[in-house]
Amino acid sequence: MIEPKSQVKKCSAHAEILQQNDERTVYRLRETDGEVRITAYPVFSGIELAYHDVHAPSYRLSEPGAAGLIEIQHCREGRAEYCCGGEHYFLAPGDLSVVRRAAIEGEVEFPTGHYHGITVTLDPALAPDCLSCILQDVDVRPSVLAEKFFADSECFVSRSSARVEHIFSELYAVPAGIRRGYFKVKVLELLLFLSALDVAHEKHGYTAAQVRLARAARDALLASTEDDVTISALSQELGASSSQLAASFRGVYGMTPAAFLRAQKMHSAAQLLRTSDRTVLDIAGQFGYDNASKFAKAFRSVIGVSPSAYRAGADSDSCAPTAEKAE
Repeated sequence: MIEPKSQVKKCSAHAEILQQNDERTVYRLRETDGEVRITAYPVFSGIELAYHDVHAPSYRLSEPGAAGLIEIQHCREGRAEYCCGGEHYFLAPGDLSVVRRAAIEGEVEFPTGHYHGITVTLDPALAPDCLSCILQDVDVRPSVLAEKFFADSECFVSRSSARVEHIFSELYAVPAGIRRGYFKVKVLELLLFLSALDVAHEKHGYTAAQVRLARAARDALLASTEDDVTISALSQELGASSSQLAASFRGVYGMTPAAFLRAQKMHSAAQLLRTSDRTVLDIAGQFGYDNASKFAKAFRSVIGVSPSAYRAGADSDSCAPTAEKAE
């Protein structure tokens, strides 16, 4: 169980520890416009696996300049954005990225304000070379992976695939009794997979101009009093072609403007369900629904469960293994 607020221990100016034992550390980031909780497990020396649960537009890296650190991310829900070398890279559900921590410019962004996923952090200076000894047929030393993935760019993104899903899906539901050993096995599997992955055609960066156009469209959408703003109307307002705007918006937000507006409403409703005691019908009315069943249908289409079910499990809105909450 998470410790009561009176027992929360200070970690640093950037974060506070909510729970800590010899197996894991659960902490909450400060200085964010929302909620960011991280559940971190040491796996090998210099290798950590962490579950990220984010309901915020961005967060600042605690060690932005950490030399040599490599981060491997898997996005389960939501969307994440990294700026490296002047280009913007986006992770959608099912995507995997490999990025050099020191190359990330500015904050890590979450365009839809919602994200759940796993990050495996490797420090080549501390990670044991014995990883290669265990898997003798393939060289999986972190230093070799860095040479492979960062030869042309500081950020690599691989789109959702059955192979990536196979590696990560089981990590979101690991029984407590086998967790330590299982994490070791899965990290070795992940490194083996990456050592054999073809990186030649996996570049998916967007320019700063494309991102600015998409964000301008987002601002116009959120400022509008209309619920059915079209790409055509937005393109005229912003002085861009419809095709250019549509491609930029989908690249940044992963959905159409109409779907984006609906998702923003439902995630805002979810926050109210987590943090207030207002009735579901009252919250539905705030977002333009005078019918509870219609609101529940829209909410389920975005969040995956009904409003009442979400509220009942709001404290468990985490991608960390479910057994975590029962300990």
